[in-house]
Amino acid sequence: MRRLLVLVAIPMAGVLSLAATQTTASRPLAHRFEQVADGVYAAIGSGTAVNTGSNSMVIVNRDDVVVVDAHVTPAAARALIDDIRTLTPKPVRWLIDTHYHWDHAHGNQAFGPDVQIIGQDFVRQMLLTDVLHQRTYKSFTDPLPGQLAALKRQAAAEQDPEKKRPLESRVATQQAYIDALAEIRPTPPTLSYQTKMTLIRGDREIDLLFLGRGHTAGDTVVYLPKERVVATGDLVVGDFRFMYMGDGFVNEWPETVDKVLQLDFTTVVPGHGPVFHDKTAMRHYQAYWRDLWKQASELHGRGVTAADAARIVDLTMHQADFPSIQGPGVDVRAMLRMYDVMEGRELPQ
Repeated sequence: MRRLLVLVAIPMAGVLSLAATQTTASRPLAHRFEQVADGVYAAIGSGTAVNTGSNSMVIVNRDDVVVVDAHVTPAAARALIDDIRTLTPKPVRWLIDTHYHWDHAHGNQAFGPDVQIIGQDFVRQMLLTDVLHQRTYKSFTDPLPGQLAALKRQAAAEQDPEKKRPLESRVATQQAYIDALAEIRPTPPTLSYQTKMTLIRGDREIDLLFLGRGHTAGDTVVYLPKERVVATGDLVVGDFRFMYMGDGFVNEWPETVDKVLQLDFTTVVPGHGPVFHDKTAMRHYQAYWRDLWKQASELHGRGVTAADAARIVDLTMHQADFPSIQGPGVDVRAMLRMYDVMEGRELPQ
Protein backbone atom coordinates (compact mmCIF):
# COMPACT_ATOMS: atom_id res chain seq x y z
CA MET A 1 0.00 0.00 0.00
CA ARG A 2 1.31 3.43 -0.96
CA ARG A 3 0.18 6.73 0.47
CA LEU A 4 0.95 9.85 -1.52
CA LEU A 5 0.89 13.16 0.32
CA VAL A 6 0.71 15.95 -2.21
CA LEU A 7 0.99 19.59 -1.20
CA VAL A 8 1.27 22.06 -4.05
CA ALA A 9 1.42 25.82 -3.52
CA ILE A 10 -1.04 27.44 -5.93
CA PRO A 11 -2.67 30.83 -5.33
CA MET A 12 -6.15 30.53 -3.86
CA ALA A 13 -9.15 31.60 -5.87
CA GLY A 14 -12.82 32.11 -5.13
CA VAL A 15 -15.53 29.66 -6.15
CA LEU A 16 -18.23 30.70 -8.60
CA SER A 17 -21.84 29.80 -7.91
CA LEU A 18 -23.16 26.82 -9.88
CA ALA A 19 -26.15 28.89 -10.92
CA ALA A 20 -24.07 31.88 -12.00
CA THR A 21 -23.35 30.67 -15.53
CA GLN A 22 -25.50 28.33 -17.60
CA THR A 23 -23.56 28.55 -20.86
CA THR A 24 -19.96 28.88 -21.92
CA ALA A 25 -19.00 31.65 -24.32
CA SER A 26 -19.83 29.55 -27.39
CA ARG A 27 -22.35 26.82 -26.49
CA PRO A 28 -24.79 25.50 -23.89
CA LEU A 29 -23.26 23.53 -21.04
CA ALA A 30 -22.52 19.92 -21.94
CA HIS A 31 -23.01 18.88 -18.31
CA ARG A 32 -25.44 19.13 -15.47
CA PHE A 33 -23.52 19.52 -12.21
CA GLU A 34 -25.16 17.89 -9.21
CA GLN A 35 -23.57 18.93 -5.92
CA VAL A 36 -23.14 15.87 -3.69
CA ALA A 37 -20.97 17.45 -0.95
CA ASP A 38 -19.20 20.72 -0.28
CA GLY A 39 -17.13 21.35 -3.42
CA VAL A 40 -17.94 17.92 -4.88
CA TYR A 41 -20.06 17.56 -8.01
CA ALA A 42 -21.33 14.74 -10.19
CA ALA A 43 -20.89 15.86 -13.80
CA ILE A 44 -23.64 14.27 -15.88
CA GLY A 45 -23.88 14.83 -19.61
CA SER A 46 -26.74 17.11 -20.63
CA GLY A 47 -27.20 15.29 -23.95
CA THR A 48 -26.78 18.49 -25.97
CA ALA A 49 -24.06 19.13 -28.54
CA VAL A 50 -21.43 16.77 -27.06
CA ASN A 51 -21.55 13.01 -26.45
CA THR A 52 -19.84 12.70 -23.04
CA GLY A 53 -20.13 8.91 -22.85
CA SER A 54 -20.02 8.60 -19.06
CA ASN A 55 -20.35 10.46 -15.79
CA SER A 56 -17.45 12.29 -14.19
CA MET A 57 -16.91 13.70 -10.72
CA VAL A 58 -15.40 17.13 -10.04
CA ILE A 59 -13.71 17.82 -6.70
CA VAL A 60 -12.99 21.50 -6.06
CA ASN A 61 -10.32 21.76 -3.39
CA ARG A 62 -8.69 24.70 -1.63
CA ASP A 63 -6.21 25.38 -4.42
CA ASP A 64 -7.07 23.12 -7.34
CA VAL A 65 -9.49 20.70 -8.94
CA VAL A 66 -9.43 16.91 -9.17
CA VAL A 67 -11.46 15.31 -11.97
CA VAL A 68 -12.60 11.69 -11.95
CA ASP A 69 -12.88 10.25 -15.49
CA ALA A 70 -12.13 12.04 -18.75
CA HIS A 71 -15.04 11.01 -20.98
CA VAL A 72 -15.22 9.38 -24.39
CA THR A 73 -13.17 11.71 -26.63
CA PRO A 74 -10.79 14.67 -26.29
CA ALA A 75 -13.65 16.88 -27.53
CA ALA A 76 -15.87 15.70 -24.68
CA ALA A 77 -13.03 16.22 -22.20
CA ARG A 78 -12.49 19.78 -23.43
CA ALA A 79 -16.20 20.45 -22.94
CA LEU A 80 -15.89 19.17 -19.37
CA ILE A 81 -12.87 21.37 -18.70
CA ASP A 82 -14.72 24.38 -20.10
CA ASP A 83 -17.83 23.64 -18.06
CA ILE A 84 -15.82 23.30 -14.85
CA ARG A 85 -14.95 26.98 -15.27
CA THR A 86 -18.59 27.75 -14.49
CA LEU A 87 -17.95 26.21 -11.06
CA THR A 88 -14.53 27.62 -10.26
CA PRO A 89 -11.51 29.36 -11.85
CA LYS A 90 -9.15 27.02 -9.98
CA PRO A 91 -6.94 24.90 -12.25
CA VAL A 92 -7.46 21.20 -12.87
CA ARG A 93 -4.28 19.54 -11.59
CA TRP A 94 -5.28 15.89 -11.18
CA LEU A 95 -7.25 13.42 -13.30
CA ILE A 96 -8.21 9.97 -12.01
CA ASP A 97 -9.13 7.16 -14.43
CA THR A 98 -11.52 4.74 -12.73
CA HIS A 99 -10.68 2.22 -15.48
CA TYR A 100 -9.24 2.08 -18.98
CA HIS A 101 -12.40 1.86 -21.07
CA TRP A 102 -12.85 4.22 -24.00
CA ASP A 103 -15.86 6.05 -22.57
CA HIS A 104 -13.98 7.00 -19.39
CA ALA A 105 -10.35 7.41 -20.41
CA HIS A 106 -10.15 8.46 -24.06
CA GLY A 107 -10.39 12.12 -23.12
CA ASN A 108 -7.11 11.90 -21.17
CA GLN A 109 -5.02 13.63 -23.81
CA ALA A 110 -7.08 16.84 -23.58
CA PHE A 111 -5.93 17.61 -20.04
CA GLY A 112 -2.39 18.51 -21.05
CA PRO A 113 1.05 18.23 -19.45
CA ASP A 114 0.19 20.21 -16.30
CA VAL A 115 -2.29 17.56 -15.17
CA GLN A 116 -1.16 14.35 -13.49
CA ILE A 117 -3.23 11.35 -14.59
CA ILE A 118 -3.61 8.59 -12.01
CA GLY A 119 -4.83 5.05 -12.56
CA GLN A 120 -4.46 1.56 -11.17
CA ASP A 121 -1.46 -0.34 -12.58
CA PHE A 122 -3.69 -2.34 -14.96
CA VAL A 123 -5.12 0.87 -16.41
CA ARG A 124 -1.67 2.09 -17.35
CA GLN A 125 -0.83 -1.35 -18.75
CA MET A 126 -3.92 -1.39 -20.96
CA LEU A 127 -3.62 2.19 -22.22
CA LEU A 128 -0.09 1.38 -23.37
CA THR A 129 -1.53 -1.31 -25.66
CA ASP A 130 -3.47 -0.90 -28.89
CA VAL A 131 -6.87 -0.49 -27.22
CA LEU A 132 -8.37 1.03 -30.37
CA HIS A 133 -8.25 -2.36 -32.08
CA GLN A 134 -9.45 -4.48 -29.16
CA ARG A 135 -12.81 -6.20 -28.96
CA THR A 136 -14.54 -3.82 -26.56
CA TYR A 137 -13.73 -0.57 -28.35
CA LYS A 138 -14.50 -1.95 -31.80
CA SER A 139 -17.76 -3.50 -30.67
CA PHE A 140 -19.01 -0.05 -29.68
CA THR A 141 -17.51 2.04 -32.49
CA ASP A 142 -17.81 -0.18 -35.59
CA PRO A 143 -21.65 0.08 -35.62
CA LEU A 144 -21.66 3.89 -35.37
CA PRO A 145 -21.76 4.73 -39.11
CA GLY A 146 -24.73 2.44 -39.64
CA GLN A 147 -26.51 3.92 -36.62
CA LEU A 148 -25.90 7.43 -37.93
CA ALA A 149 -27.25 6.51 -41.37
CA ALA A 150 -30.42 5.08 -39.80
CA LEU A 151 -30.85 8.20 -37.68
CA LYS A 152 -30.45 10.43 -40.75
CA ARG A 153 -33.12 8.44 -42.58
CA GLN A 154 -35.47 8.77 -39.62
CA ALA A 155 -34.89 12.54 -39.42
CA ALA A 156 -35.37 12.99 -43.16
CA ALA A 157 -38.66 11.04 -43.12
CA GLU A 158 -40.14 12.88 -40.14
CA GLN A 159 -42.75 15.44 -41.22
CA ASP A 160 -43.69 16.86 -37.81
CA PRO A 161 -41.39 19.88 -37.14
CA GLU A 162 -41.63 19.35 -33.36
CA LYS A 163 -40.36 15.79 -33.73
CA LYS A 164 -37.92 16.56 -36.55
CA ARG A 165 -35.85 19.14 -34.63
CA PRO A 166 -34.67 16.78 -31.85
CA LEU A 167 -33.87 14.11 -34.43
CA GLU A 168 -31.75 16.57 -36.40
CA SER A 169 -30.02 17.58 -33.18
CA ARG A 170 -29.23 13.92 -32.47
CA VAL A 171 -27.84 13.54 -35.99
CA ALA A 172 -25.53 16.52 -35.45
CA THR A 173 -24.35 15.23 -32.06
CA GLN A 174 -23.74 11.73 -33.41
CA GLN A 175 -21.85 13.08 -36.42
CA ALA A 176 -19.68 15.25 -34.16
CA TYR A 177 -18.97 12.22 -31.98
CA ILE A 178 -17.89 10.08 -34.94
CA ASP A 179 -15.68 12.91 -36.21
CA ALA A 180 -14.13 13.29 -32.75
CA LEU A 181 -13.05 9.64 -32.64
CA ALA A 182 -10.34 10.36 -35.22
CA GLU A 183 -8.51 12.58 -32.73
CA ILE A 184 -8.12 9.97 -30.00
CA ARG A 185 -4.60 9.04 -28.96
CA PRO A 186 -4.86 6.70 -25.94
CA THR A 187 -2.96 8.38 -23.10
CA PRO A 188 -1.89 6.29 -20.09
CA PRO A 189 -1.67 7.49 -16.49
CA THR A 190 1.46 9.36 -15.50
CA LEU A 191 1.13 7.91 -11.98
CA SER A 192 -0.12 4.43 -11.13
CA TYR A 193 -0.75 2.52 -7.93
CA GLN A 194 -1.39 -1.08 -6.91
CA THR A 195 -3.93 -1.15 -4.06
CA LYS A 196 -4.26 2.32 -2.51
CA MET A 197 -3.16 5.89 -3.07
CA THR A 198 -4.23 8.95 -1.11
CA LEU A 199 -4.23 12.55 -2.29
CA ILE A 200 -4.31 15.28 0.34
CA ARG A 201 -5.58 18.47 -1.24
CA GLY A 202 -5.84 21.21 1.37
CA ASP A 203 -8.04 19.71 4.10
CA ARG A 204 -9.58 17.11 1.78
CA GLU A 205 -8.61 13.43 1.72
CA ILE A 206 -9.17 11.58 -1.56
CA ASP A 207 -8.57 7.82 -1.42
CA LEU A 208 -8.02 5.77 -4.57
CA LEU A 209 -8.82 2.14 -3.83
CA PHE A 210 -8.41 -1.03 -5.86
CA LEU A 211 -10.69 -3.47 -4.04
CA GLY A 212 -10.58 -6.33 -6.52
CA ARG A 213 -11.54 -7.25 -10.06
CA GLY A 214 -15.03 -6.58 -11.33
CA HIS A 215 -15.94 -4.50 -14.37
CA THR A 216 -12.27 -4.79 -15.41
CA ALA A 217 -9.06 -6.01 -13.81
CA GLY A 218 -8.19 -2.49 -12.63
CA ASP A 219 -11.23 -0.65 -11.26
CA THR A 220 -10.59 2.31 -8.97
CA VAL A 221 -13.10 3.40 -6.36
CA VAL A 222 -12.60 7.06 -5.42
CA TYR A 223 -13.57 7.51 -1.78
CA LEU A 224 -13.98 10.76 0.11
CA PRO A 225 -14.19 9.59 3.74
CA LYS A 226 -15.09 12.94 5.32
CA GLU A 227 -17.82 13.61 2.74
CA ARG A 228 -18.93 9.94 2.70
CA VAL A 229 -18.99 9.90 -1.11
CA VAL A 230 -17.76 7.19 -3.50
CA ALA A 231 -17.27 7.39 -7.26
CA THR A 232 -17.31 3.84 -8.59
CA GLY A 233 -16.75 4.12 -12.31
CA ASP A 234 -18.51 1.16 -13.92
CA LEU A 235 -17.93 -1.14 -10.98
CA VAL A 236 -21.43 0.04 -10.08
CA VAL A 237 -23.79 1.92 -12.41
CA GLY A 238 -27.00 3.76 -11.69
CA ASP A 239 -28.89 2.44 -14.70
CA PHE A 240 -28.90 -1.27 -15.57
CA ARG A 241 -28.98 -0.57 -19.31
CA PHE A 242 -25.34 0.55 -19.08
CA MET A 243 -24.09 -2.68 -17.49
CA TYR A 244 -21.37 -3.82 -19.91
CA MET A 245 -19.64 -7.05 -18.85
CA GLY A 246 -17.40 -7.67 -21.86
CA ASP A 247 -14.15 -7.22 -19.92
CA GLY A 248 -15.51 -8.21 -16.52
CA PHE A 249 -14.89 -10.86 -13.93
CA VAL A 250 -18.48 -11.76 -13.14
CA ASN A 251 -17.30 -14.48 -10.75
CA GLU A 252 -15.33 -11.95 -8.63
CA TRP A 253 -17.51 -8.86 -9.07
CA PRO A 254 -19.91 -9.53 -6.14
CA GLU A 255 -17.06 -9.95 -3.66
CA THR A 256 -15.43 -6.73 -4.88
CA VAL A 257 -18.69 -4.86 -4.37
CA ASP A 258 -18.87 -6.38 -0.87
CA LYS A 259 -15.67 -4.45 -0.12
CA VAL A 260 -17.19 -1.26 -1.50
CA LEU A 261 -20.20 -1.78 0.77
CA GLN A 262 -17.89 -1.95 3.78
CA LEU A 263 -16.87 1.68 3.21
CA ASP A 264 -18.74 4.36 5.17
CA PHE A 265 -20.60 6.26 2.45
CA THR A 266 -24.03 7.70 1.83
CA THR A 267 -23.70 8.87 -1.79
CA VAL A 268 -22.64 6.98 -4.94
CA VAL A 269 -21.57 8.74 -8.13
CA PRO A 270 -21.75 5.83 -10.60
CA GLY A 271 -20.03 5.55 -13.96
CA HIS A 272 -23.39 5.90 -15.74
CA GLY A 273 -26.86 6.85 -14.65
CA PRO A 274 -28.11 8.96 -11.75
CA VAL A 275 -26.44 9.58 -8.41
CA PHE A 276 -27.98 7.30 -5.78
CA HIS A 277 -27.95 6.74 -2.03
CA ASP A 278 -29.56 3.34 -1.49
CA LYS A 279 -27.11 0.46 -1.12
CA THR A 280 -29.90 -2.01 -1.88
CA ALA A 281 -29.34 -1.50 -5.61
CA MET A 282 -25.75 -2.69 -5.25
CA ARG A 283 -26.94 -5.88 -3.58
CA HIS A 284 -29.36 -6.47 -6.44
CA TYR A 285 -26.42 -6.37 -8.84
CA GLN A 286 -24.56 -8.91 -6.71
CA ALA A 287 -27.49 -11.31 -6.87
CA TYR A 288 -27.74 -10.86 -10.64
CA TRP A 289 -24.02 -11.54 -11.23
CA ARG A 290 -24.01 -14.63 -9.01
CA ASP A 291 -27.01 -16.07 -10.85
CA LEU A 292 -25.51 -15.22 -14.25
CA TRP A 293 -22.16 -16.84 -13.43
CA LYS A 294 -23.88 -19.98 -12.06
CA GLN A 295 -26.00 -20.42 -15.18
CA ALA A 296 -23.13 -19.59 -17.55
CA SER A 297 -20.87 -22.11 -15.81
CA GLU A 298 -23.49 -24.83 -16.13
CA LEU A 299 -24.01 -24.09 -19.83
CA HIS A 300 -20.25 -24.00 -20.45
CA GLY A 301 -19.88 -27.34 -18.68
CA ARG A 302 -22.50 -28.86 -20.97
CA GLY A 303 -20.58 -27.72 -24.04
CA VAL A 304 -23.10 -25.06 -25.08
CA THR A 305 -21.46 -22.41 -27.27
CA ALA A 306 -21.11 -18.89 -25.92
CA ALA A 307 -23.48 -17.56 -28.58
CA ASP A 308 -26.17 -20.09 -27.70
CA ALA A 309 -25.64 -19.60 -23.97
CA ALA A 310 -26.10 -15.84 -24.38
CA ARG A 311 -29.42 -16.50 -26.08
CA ILE A 312 -30.90 -18.97 -23.60
CA VAL A 313 -29.58 -17.90 -20.18
CA ASP A 314 -32.61 -16.84 -18.14
CA LEU A 315 -32.32 -13.98 -15.65
CA THR A 316 -35.96 -12.91 -15.68
CA MET A 317 -36.21 -13.62 -11.96
CA HIS A 318 -34.32 -10.31 -11.53
CA GLN A 319 -36.81 -8.34 -13.61
CA ALA A 320 -38.39 -6.68 -10.56
CA ASP A 321 -35.02 -5.12 -9.72
CA PHE A 322 -34.03 -4.47 -13.34
CA PRO A 323 -37.14 -3.71 -15.44
CA SER A 324 -35.07 -3.46 -18.63
CA ILE A 325 -34.81 -7.27 -18.58
CA GLN A 326 -37.50 -8.24 -21.07
CA GLY A 327 -36.86 -11.96 -21.40
CA PRO A 328 -34.13 -14.63 -21.53
CA GLY A 329 -30.72 -13.74 -22.92
CA VAL A 330 -27.76 -11.46 -22.25
CA ASP A 331 -25.34 -9.46 -24.37
CA VAL A 332 -23.24 -12.02 -26.25
CA ARG A 333 -20.11 -9.99 -25.38
CA ALA A 334 -20.75 -10.75 -21.70
CA MET A 335 -21.00 -14.48 -22.36
CA LEU A 336 -17.90 -14.50 -24.57
CA ARG A 337 -16.02 -12.81 -21.75
CA MET A 338 -17.23 -15.29 -19.15
CA TYR A 339 -16.14 -18.16 -21.37
CA ASP A 340 -12.75 -16.45 -21.77
CA VAL A 341 -12.37 -16.29 -17.98
CA MET A 342 -13.50 -19.89 -17.53
CA GLU A 343 -10.97 -21.04 -20.11
CA GLY A 344 -8.10 -18.93 -18.80
CA ARG A 345 -8.08 -16.17 -21.46
CA GLU A 346 -8.44 -13.28 -19.02
CA LEU A 347 -7.12 -10.23 -20.90
CA PRO A 348 -9.40 -8.33 -23.28
CA GLN A 349 -9.11 -9.56 -26.87
